[in-house]
Amino acid sequence: MYRQQTVGVVVPAYNEEGFVGEVLETMPEYVDRIYAVDDTSSDGTWEEIRRTAAKLNEKARADETPPVTADGELARRRDDEATTAATDGGPVFDRRVVPIRHETNRGVGGAIKTGYLEALEDKIDITAVMGGDGQMDPDILPRFLDPIVEGEADYTKGNRLLHQEYRQGMSRWRFFGNSILTFLTKIASGYWKTMDPQNGYTAISYHALETVGVEEMYEYYGYCNDLLVKLNARGMRVADVAMPAVYGDEESSIEYPTYIRKVSGMLLQNFFWRLKTRYLVLDFHPLALFYLFGASTCGVAVAGLLWSLYAWLMLAYPLFVRGSLSLLLFITGSLFVLFAMLFDMQVNESREVQLHD
Repeated sequence: MYRQQTVGVVVPAYNEEGFVGEVLETMPEYVDRIYAVDDTSSDGTWEEIRRTAAKLNEKARADETPPVTADGELARRRDDEATTAATDGGPVFDRRVVPIRHETNRGVGGAIKTGYLEALEDKIDITAVMGGDGQMDPDILPRFLDPIVEGEADYTKGNRLLHQEYRQGMSRWRFFGNSILTFLTKIASGYWKTMDPQNGYTAISYHALETVGVEEMYEYYGYCNDLLVKLNARGMRVADVAMPAVYGDEESSIEYPTYIRKVSGMLLQNFFWRLKTRYLVLDFHPLALFYLFGASTCGVAVAGLLWSLYAWLMLAYPLFVRGSLSLLLFITGSLFVLFAMLFDMQVNESREVQLHD
């Protein structure tokens, strides 16, 4: 336990042979439950998970076994201790590491979803996510747990962009792509201060995990962006935790053109879903109507400008009046969109925290 809170860690792994075993072995002692999820790897990842899990579970059982007394009361003592632990609210688990293997590949989001559902069933107070590639430092896990334990946040996530020295290990291509997705995620999620939404080092409270509807979580690489949108729709507080970018010898399986296309489309759908759920269904705020009117007006203005250009070039119609009206309409629509963004920032300002070192 960590500060009287049970802690679970989901470790998604896909072709992480040579890395995932060390991730499991270096997990802090206060972690009560580790969900190691192999997403149908084609290498020896599953065998490494099973082998390491067996070793760690055996060690955990040995550490918990009381000494045998001369009168053979071992079994009774173990039963009494288990009863006492349950009464005191402490964790009573049959094993520390839970190896799980998907029958079909579901993506990293699917692997994390599987771990989250197991954590919900075990009623874990705080569930973190640490990748099976060894890029996430287990020593800084308390930075993610403390804001939740202290009631400052419901969800914490890493941020490699907050300090220049922290993003030195990130290539220019990664930084460029991350910056674009950061901006799109700000709009879609409503967390306007949040940065580095692609960061998979996270922790979430049991309340947030139970409330957010994890069963519907996106299963591709954009799962973290999707989860932020769902958290905002439920009014959860999110904290950014400053951390350095770390890249090792592992090879990324991300195909960036496909990745950006899929995640951008998902964010657009989630944006409209969040506006409907948060500001029209669960509550009401005119910013949703501002967004709708502004976007519609801009669309009409663009269509009008295109028609004006066509009429000018092909039909020799005057351009000035039609073009000016289209431009004025576009400016009006843009102002409504900007006002909607401003209202969105104000509504969510109290639900965002940025944590430095």
